[in-house]
Amino acid sequence: MRLLLDTHTLIWMASLDDKLSEKAKSLILDTDNELFLSVASIWEMSIKASLGKLILQQPIEQIINQQVQTNGLQLINIESAHALAVASLPWHHRDPFDRLIMAQSQLENLTILGCDTAMDAYDIKRLW
Repeated sequence: MRLLLDTHTLIWMASLDDKLSEKAKSLILDTDNELFLSVASIWEMSIKASLGKLILQQPIEQIINQQVQTNGLQLINIESAHALAVASLPWHHRDPFDRLIMAQSQLENLTILGCDTAMDAYDIKRLW
């Protein structure tokens, strides 16, 4: 399965937080699954960290590099098609980063791994 990690999923995975569901842990550890992270998540974490709204145990770059090495995490760049697809999404969810992640999920045929039930209003696959 091709899984696109929501931002909080990456943070909880990297910090071994108990908020990560057992199903999510199992999916992450299953080496048959491919794990992806949107550059939008890195952007979101960078903004929140610079505002003091996100305190991480390690620098963001170190977290990403560690997850690339440890779990084979693959980064998805933001392409113009992804940004343009956001315009066609209904306004059930207003978070701009989540909207971009959902557009990437649709265009790249990825299942989002995250706990945000507001995403279920969209034509995407989400597991938690």
